[in-house]
Amino acid sequence: MTGWQTLFYKEVLRFWKVSFQTIAAPVLTAVLYMLIFGHVLENRVKVYDNVSYTAFLVPGLVMMSVLQNAFANSSSSLIQSKIMGNLVFLLLTPLSHWSWFVAYVASSMVRGLAVGLGVFAVTAWFTPLTYAEPLWIILFAVLGAGLMGALGLVAGLWAEKFDQLAAFQNFVIVPMTFLSGVFYSIHSLPTVWQQVSHLNPFFYMIDGFRYGFFGQSDVSPWISLSVVGAALLLVSAATVKLLQSGYKIRS
Repeated sequence: MTGWQTLFYKEVLRFWKVSFQTIAAPVLTAVLYMLIFGHVLENRVKVYDNVSYTAFLVPGLVMMSVLQNAFANSSSSLIQSKIMGNLVFLLLTPLSHWSWFVAYVASSMVRGLAVGLGVFAVTAWFTPLTYAEPLWIILFAVLGAGLMGALGLVAGLWAEKFDQLAAFQNFVIVPMTFLSGVFYSIHSLPTVWQQVSHLNPFFYMIDGFRYGFFGQSDVSPWISLSVVGAALLLVSAATVKLLQSGYKIRS
């Protein structure tokens, strides 16, 4: 294997060795969300015509799981290596910053998509789903996982201890994920909060992903694709630049 392939293999093994914690636990969490919200709101909330609330909820939970776990993979791996001191072994290798970027982001995508498939496999049994535009489902899942994997690298590079990383996740990632329309349509919000939701890139990832199932969404999927694609390019460029400069890993 080449350098980046070896690092990618190592990163996949890292989370797969503890798959009960990294794969099974997020799936269980998503199922609990669906059981609670689906049971309580099934007959009280109507979002799209001919689409039950539970069916509306499933794609949101799948995408939320993909995003959160893709971010957690790259960020936790990097901060653990920095704190435990084994990052020096990577720095001694002739791996380029591009190799680091590709290996970490690709492994994060694998974990995010694996968790998403697990959540989908379990929750899809609770309600019938349609697949209006399957290619949009795959496209937004892959782009979203890549974006969050790159963002996780930024957080891992910036953080110097676990509490800083936890603060980034608890005060940035989790609120933006939960306020992105996972459990509701933004059209149910007051006008002001609808406008605020349009500033959240996570909203476009989840809304575009949901469009692939129902052929309906709060905004055009092409707008969502443009926003997500631009965000991916911007975060990726920033991540590569930080890796190239050795930000907080070569000092």
